[in-house]
Amino acid sequence: MIDVKNLTKKFKEFKAVDDISFSVKEGEIFAFLGPNGAGKSTTIKMLTTLLRPTGGSISINGHDPIKNQDEVRRSFGIVFQDPSLDDELTALENMEFHAILYRVPKEIRKGRIEQLLKFVELWDRKDEFVKNFSGGMKRRLEVARGLIHHPKILFLDEPTLGLDPQTRNHIWTHIKGLNQEEKMTVFFTTHYMEEAEKVAQRIAIIDHGKIVAVGTSEELKQKTKTNSLEEAFLALTGTTIREEQAGSTDWMRKMRRVH
Repeated sequence: MIDVKNLTKKFKEFKAVDDISFSVKEGEIFAFLGPNGAGKSTTIKMLTTLLRPTGGSISINGHDPIKNQDEVRRSFGIVFQDPSLDDELTALENMEFHAILYRVPKEIRKGRIEQLLKFVELWDRKDEFVKNFSGGMKRRLEVARGLIHHPKILFLDEPTLGLDPQTRNHIWTHIKGLNQEEKMTVFFTTHYMEEAEKVAQRIAIIDHGKIVAVGTSEELKQKTKTNSLEEAFLALTGTTIREEQAGSTDWMRKMRRVH
C-alpha cells in the first residue's frame, strides 16, 4: 500500500531525509518513530503530496504522489497533530464540509456521516458547536472526518497527543476496529512508546534522516537487547534532546488548506 525506495530530500546542503526505503502492507498498522528533527515530518509531507522528493520513488495505493496527486489524495485521510477543525461550525457541519471537499456523493453523504459520528460516539452532539467540545471529543471528530471518504490509508500525526489514557484508548479501539473491518492501512507517528508497542504491527525508527531499524516491537527489543520499546528506541537514537524540525508548523497550515 505504501512503497518507498531510496527516498531523499535535501534543503540546500542539508539532507532532511537520506536515502530511506520501507514498505507498508495493505491493512497493516505501521508506526513511524523518531526524535524531534529526525525526518518524520519531511517524510510524511512527501508521502502526502506536499513536498517533492529530491530523489527516490514513492507509491501510495499504486499511485505516484508527484504524477498522480489527486489519486493519492483520494487514497488517504489524515488526522493532524494540531487542531484543524472549524470551531465556529457544528460537528455535523464540519463533517458535511469535508464530505463535499472529498466529493462524497450526496445520496450517501448523510448516511455515512451518521454512521461515523455514531462510531466515535458523537452523534448525540452533532448539532453542538465544536468550540464547546473537549479535547478528546475534538480528536474523535477529527478521526471521523478523516474517514469520511473511506480512505485506503489513514495517516495519524501524533493523534493522541495530550489526551488522557481513557480517551487515547477509546480512539485506538475505534481505529483498530476499522483496520480489522475494512483492512484500512494505518501509518502513525507518536512519542508514546507504549502506544506504538501496543498498537503497531511493525515499527520503523528514523534518526538524522536515516532509517535505523524496522521490525516488530519484539524484534527491535531483541536487536538492542532491551526490555521495552522505549529502551530500544533510546539505544538506537541516543539520549540527546532534539529540536523540532523547521517548517512543521507551516506544513500543518498548508495541509489544512489542501484538505
